[in-house]
Amino acid sequence: MSENRLSAETSPYLLQHQDNPVHWWPWGPEAFAEARRTGKPVLLSVGYAACHWCHVMAHESFEDPFVAGLMNELFVNIKVDREERPDVDQIYMAALYHLGEAGGWPLTMFLDGEGAPFWGGTYFPKTSRYGRPGFTDVLQQVSEVYAESPDKIRQNREALLSRLAEAARPQGQAVIGLKELDRAATQLAGLFDRVNGGLRGAPKFPQCGLLEFIWRTGARTGDESLRATMAFTLNRMCEGGIYDHLGGGFSRYSVDEMWLVPHFEKMLYDNAQLLELLALAYRDTGDTLFLARARETVGWLEREMLTQEGAFSASLDADSEGHEGRFYVWTAREIEAVLGAQDAAFFGGFYDVTPEGNWEHAVILNRTKAGDVSAEDEARLAPMRDTLLAARAARVRPGLDDKILADWNGLMIAALARAGAYLGEGAWVALAARAFGAVCRLMEQDGRLAHSWRADKRVFPGLAGDHAAMARAAIALHEATGEAGYLHKAEAFLETLERHYTDPQSGAYFLTADDADALVVRPLATMDEAQPNYQAVAADALLRLAALTGRDDLRARADRVLDAVSGTAAKNAVAHGATLNALLTRLSLTEIAVVGARQADFAAAALALPFLDRVVIRAGSGEELPAGSLARAQADAAAASGAAFVCRDGACSLPVTDPEALKAAFGP
Repeated sequence: MSENRLSAETSPYLLQHQDNPVHWWPWGPEAFAEARRTGKPVLLSVGYAACHWCHVMAHESFEDPFVAGLMNELFVNIKVDREERPDVDQIYMAALYHLGEAGGWPLTMFLDGEGAPFWGGTYFPKTSRYGRPGFTDVLQQVSEVYAESPDKIRQNREALLSRLAEAARPQGQAVIGLKELDRAATQLAGLFDRVNGGLRGAPKFPQCGLLEFIWRTGARTGDESLRATMAFTLNRMCEGGIYDHLGGGFSRYSVDEMWLVPHFEKMLYDNAQLLELLALAYRDTGDTLFLARARETVGWLEREMLTQEGAFSASLDADSEGHEGRFYVWTAREIEAVLGAQDAAFFGGFYDVTPEGNWEHAVILNRTKAGDVSAEDEARLAPMRDTLLAARAARVRPGLDDKILADWNGLMIAALARAGAYLGEGAWVALAARAFGAVCRLMEQDGRLAHSWRADKRVFPGLAGDHAAMARAAIALHEATGEAGYLHKAEAFLETLERHYTDPQSGAYFLTADDADALVVRPLATMDEAQPNYQAVAADALLRLAALTGRDDLRARADRVLDAVSGTAAKNAVAHGATLNALLTRLSLTEIAVVGARQADFAAAALALPFLDRVVIRAGSGEELPAGSLARAQADAAAASGAAFVCRDGACSLPVTDPEALKAAFGP
């Protein structure tokens, strides 16, 4: 008889493991008799056929001869299908809860020869990472403690956990797990200005990566103070002079600490990142200010930044007629000439309009002193803004930099697709799709992107950030539309990134390609600038694509990149907001597979969940899902009525059969 005893079982889940090199036993008295005979502890592994992270752990560990050898040497190994034996699952899941651990599948428990549990968890990676002990460390430590103190195993639980925690922190390597990220979010929030928002002092930049990280941590942990930090800062920017209250869109930064006086240039990448934050803030708070600013910003994008080809220009200059801000500022007399005395007085009370001005004898329109504005007042102000905008259009316009940059366009395309799907703004998704097509048509050559295009001239080859950002854009469009072609594009861009930009020494990506013009040094950066660092954008895209395709090799690439940059990020969190966000994606991304009938209803419900923390996988049947993915085994059974499957943090849920219940299954 084979030492793997699962071939005689009927459970599809158990049969999936019949060829593992692990000497699996089915649940039964024979296995426990073997444990008592040998004096070995029992390793109990519980899962089910549609559990994605069960398959991940199987591939990483149970199919690995070395790991299997350790399991066979040190344990009697039992595999259980939770759907076949819910009684067994219920007992040991409750035991895990009593140990203070979050539940989920795969369930990994350690038992004595009588079946009494003494320690456990859910998914363990093969090797230590992100504060989680590696499975090989777990096996060795549990076996050692069990042998040394069999009568005191329960009392030694804390000592065991301490040893495992130590094993999860290899010497000389920065370990950033959820606890470290939570602590970093709290510390970063403490640096923010409680009066004006933003990091304390001047000048003030949007710091979108930090705001995103603080908000995501608050949303995940339920810490309302963290979410409020982002919302308050965003509110102050939306009401400040950094925002163009007539034409929409945000300037690059404020020279003062009150967001009043901007450096008047408008950059595509700032507005891309802020559009995502506005969408999240609106749905989180219900404050219509954020929705209005999002719509106005997209209006500006279409009106002033859209090229004839359908992509987006890079930036608008700060200057016109030789003076910074001249296009944007007013005098009280000019406003009165356009609106008339009565409307000008009403408008001026909301927008800080005074005869003496608020900047160099001119007026920068802002609402920092206006307080709450009623719906009635907003309705009266709207046509006044339109009238002033029309009058402003007659001025000499600032210069437009109309070159198309692949990475900046990628950021904006992703923002439009994500925010559009999230808020039900289908026109935004269509705008994103048009821009994506233009970038690929104009800038792609043999599967590789140029960095810049203008007047049919390309800067080629492109940079690592171009391929990372356009992969991110393709993934966002795939989620929003369900079109498979975008997924193939994302894979192609990330394959190019891997082939031409990988640093074999560090595991991160060089900024320039291996066949680009030689420089005195080949640059490799980890810190954010005004846009997120390309290493983090690449890692985030790799993680999302891994979930969408079932390709664990992509997740391994992301791990390699994050390992390479995490030490630097740990020393300087303020400059690595995008890396912190990529780590959050790695540790808390939720996968939602919608299958079978009512797919449109389930997809709409999934897309209405916060886009930073989920990916949406669509399929008509199990065969359409990637091998080993979340819902493959159960999808055909659910196809008639339709279902969604939710998986996060190494554990998978049961099927969700009502679209309206998906939000509750997703969690806070």
